[in-house]
Amino acid sequence: MAKALLGYMSSTDPRIVSQLSSENRRLRQRVADLEAAVMRLQAENDKLAAAVHDEPLLTLEHA
Repeated sequence: MAKALLGYMSSTDPRIVSQLSSENRRLRQRVADLEAAVMRLQAENDKLAAAVHDEPLLTLEHA
């Protein structure tokens, strides 16, 4: 994506290149953080689903 942005801007101004590189790093880190959150939530969901599955079902006893 960085190459696409740099190609689109077609500028060799070091300030612009630095700004785009910084933004690219920030976005990559945000994606990595979100992926980690998704993995954590999936693991938590799997754990909760397993706990519910292992418990006996509630039944109503006839009086």
